Amino acid sequence: MSYSIVPANLAVKAMRDNGYKNAAYAIAELVDNSVQAKATTVEILCEDEERRARVNVTRQVRKIAIVDNGEGMTKDVLQKALQFGNGSRLDDRSGIGRFGMGLPNSSISQARRVEVWTWQKDINKAYYSYLDLDEIEEGQLSEVPEPIQGVDIPAIWKTRSKILSNSKHGTLVLWTELDKCDWKTAKSIFSNSEFVIGRIYRHFLLSNKLKIRMADFFGNRSSIESTDEFIQPNDPLYLMPNSRLPTPWNSEPMFEKHGEPMILQAHKGTDVFSVKITFSIAKKIARSGYNPGAEKHGKHAANNIGVSIVRAERELELQKGWCLGYDPVERWWGVEVNFPPALDEVFGVTNNKQSARSLEEISHLDLDQIAERNGYESARDMQDAWRMDKDERLILVEVKAAIEKNLSTMRSLIKQMTANSKKGASRYNVGESPELKGTQLTKIRQGEGHKGTSDQSEALPPEQRIDSIQATLAQAGIENESAKDIARNIVVSGTKYEFIAQHLNNTSEFFTVRPNGGTLLIGLNVDHPAYDHLISLMEETPPDEGVNDLRARLSKAYDALKLLIMAWARYEDELPDGRQKELTQDIRSGWGKMAREFLRDE
Repeated sequence: MSYSIVPANLAVKAMRDNGYKNAAYAIAELVDNSVQAKATTVEILCEDEERRARVNVTRQVRKIAIVDNGEGMTKDVLQKALQFGNGSRLDDRSGIGRFGMGLPNSSISQARRVEVWTWQKDINKAYYSYLDLDEIEEGQLSEVPEPIQGVDIPAIWKTRSKILSNSKHGTLVLWTELDKCDWKTAKSIFSNSEFVIGRIYRHFLLSNKLKIRMADFFGNRSSIESTDEFIQPNDPLYLMPNSRLPTPWNSEPMFEKHGEPMILQAHKGTDVFSVKITFSIAKKIARSGYNPGAEKHGKHAANNIGVSIVRAERELELQKGWCLGYDPVERWWGVEVNFPPALDEVFGVTNNKQSARSLEEISHLDLDQIAERNGYESARDMQDAWRMDKDERLILVEVKAAIEKNLSTMRSLIKQMTANSKKGASRYNVGESPELKGTQLTKIRQGEGHKGTSDQSEALPPEQRIDSIQATLAQAGIENESAKDIARNIVVSGTKYEFIAQHLNNTSEFFTVRPNGGTLLIGLNVDHPAYDHLISLMEETPPDEGVNDLRARLSKAYDALKLLIMAWARYEDELPDGRQKELTQDIRSGWGKMAREFLRDE
């Protein structure tokens, strides 16, 4: 008795769980084949069937067809295309294919049967073949059936497809017995697929190299049809307009480029290839308002968080390992890393084209950890050695360093923009605001004879005070027009305190205090960890936040407050006994008395 090294029925069962995240990514594999076959149009067609439960009629997807107007396949190529690990482009680095797993793997990840018709000159002479898991598991099918001509394409698809009615060449892939598809209706497949597929092929869609049409229907009932539209580009960098966003972002980009794209050189053997990194940051107007994250455009951006990894103009994934957990800042920046297929092994591209594992792995490590793992004393030693040896892995480290450097800058800019954009005139008329409460308490202290440095400027002419405050705000990075408005509101309302978010890179201070124009300008250092752990954490409420998320945020803020107090305690503890320690303890006592007054509820 002979035994196969890998029994076909068991191997196919294992391959069904080949890592496709959902139906959208499985469909994308077939779109890849269409693009590789020089298709300009692809159709995703779904047939629903009626499910009756008493008086209600529900829909459930029954079949999915992917049709293209590509070059079509010969008889031999079709047979190879249905064979796992085979294909006609296994060594082709010029396009988005080459792995030889797309058609069979993606199909059986969703359905138990896949049928293929393909033609190159005459649709009536299309070649037909199939794979059927029931036949494979029962031992009836051990080889890819030899393609035959004369098997008619079902009339329903000819009726619904615009390609099949006039294309002299193309391919139809039909999935039936959809036992692994998580989305049960055509509507849910489309609503979820449109976002993902629009992002994966955004560069092709924007340049009109490719159109992707979606349509669904109830069997032969042409009167009920809920979807028939073309997928629009979904750019996580928001440098392309998006038709799904509200005005003005449906006709103009919501973000702008952060600097010019970086071009890094990658070595592979004796060849050199370019890796392009593009950075983007939300425009000021997109971040305006009390809670822009809760608006439609903010929620859309929240679903596009991460670093977009693009191979041959086709996105592999959004890597979230670069993000700082939950932080509203993360939705307002974009990064795209674009590299050619020649660097697949360097970046660790998987055969289902859903990940670049090598880059993802180092996103969780710092450079010294990477150096230690590779036997170097420091990151600099490792980089110098790899540069001298033209080590292929050097590009991963350089990409990591470029992303982290620019993310640090963009996050600081977004925090500053967020804090300073909330200073509308209406805030100065709210009696419960901390600034006005502090002002009222300060006036009481002034009446008791307490004097501050800032009090001396209160008697200056209003316009002189406004100009002085405006100049200081502008130095802190606030645009002149906004600085003028804020300064005027401060003077007119008599507000004694104003918070400014700003960069204080050359100091370890969490905040600064500057008397100016009769007010106290308090600069919050967005580059200090305390800003992330307290101010930024509590400033913007996430949309649709659950109770557990709220508790987690409050717990993190509470922990940060305790750590701040502990830092003071340790600072005081390390001071040598003597005058300096006594002065520090006096400062703590004096600040405590002032805090007690400012925090009294009455």
